[in-house]
Amino acid sequence: MPQVESAAASEGPAPPQDAWVVEFRRLLPRWESLRDSSKVIIPISISRVNQFDAARLDVEMSAMLKEQLLKVFSLVKPGLLFQYEPELDAFLEFLIWRFSIWVDKPTPGNALMNLRYRDERAAPITGKEVRTGLEGPGLSVYQKIFYCISFVGGQYIWSRLQSFSAFRRWGDSEQRPLARRAWGLVQNAEVLYRAASFFNLLLFLHGGRYKTIVERILKARFVYGSPNMNRAVSFEYMNRQLVWNEFSEMLLLLLPLLNSSSVKKFLLPFSKDKSADSSGNEADCPICRSSPSIPFIALPCQHRIARVGVGYTSFGNDYLIIQRNCQSVKKNAVYSI
Repeated sequence: MPQVESAAASEGPAPPQDAWVVEFRRLLPRWESLRDSSKVIIPISISRVNQFDAARLDVEMSAMLKEQLLKVFSLVKPGLLFQYEPELDAFLEFLIWRFSIWVDKPTPGNALMNLRYRDERAAPITGKEVRTGLEGPGLSVYQKIFYCISFVGGQYIWSRLQSFSAFRRWGDSEQRPLARRAWGLVQNAEVLYRAASFFNLLLFLHGGRYKTIVERILKARFVYGSPNMNRAVSFEYMNRQLVWNEFSEMLLLLLPLLNSSSVKKFLLPFSKDKSADSSGNEADCPICRSSPSIPFIALPCQHRIARVGVGYTSFGNDYLIIQRNCQSVKKNAVYSI
């Protein structure tokens, strides 16, 4: 018994009965934070450059398909497809929409940029199924149909309306107030749409969501198709091509403005081949130092002289001094070649 009493004394006094309650209240906030960790919203950032590149690649793809289709009808009557160009563009855009967005697949540009459309209204924000923040269903049937009507049908109707108004000269018809009023409405609608597109572009550059107005209305956001996949397009060749195109255009602009004789005189001191320089100078007129377009030959020294050189060097005399190492040549001894 004395040993039991000494052991109890060594362990210290017993804890109070509500000690577990105090410890539970102390650990409760930490447990709740661990439990709610799955409810934390994972921020995602989609590259704006990828979204612009995807749209550009889609435009290039449509242009390539249009070029191939025009080659099919190259032997048909010239100008036949020109009057049906809006219908042709709408048909190609519909084909791209039908075999990409309608079947829940990305467009060619989106596939190369590793992008897909996601319905932001039905996308999970928190929960156990959220791992990367890129989860979420694709577009609904309503969104797909409205996307087709707005992009394909809207562009077709607008292009047809512009061509019809220009052909009917709505803007010039002062005697027809109805047509003039319709033209004003078309212009105001275009200005309003451009202003809304510019405002939407500012919002897109700030937040990185909804590149177009239709995407913002539909709540169709671009997200990465695979979180670990890099974009599949390398722009090294394109950058080199752009540099060479700009360089060639600069040369085409500057070369007609340069004088060949002035360039030869400028490069003459830097030339190492003196014999080539002397032989090259023999083709120029020794009087006016220009390359004669209609040369005259002087006898007996066989020098080529420009018509202008003959004119302002004679001064009414009968002799011309061609070069120091040549003798005097009579004016009537200059013949046209």
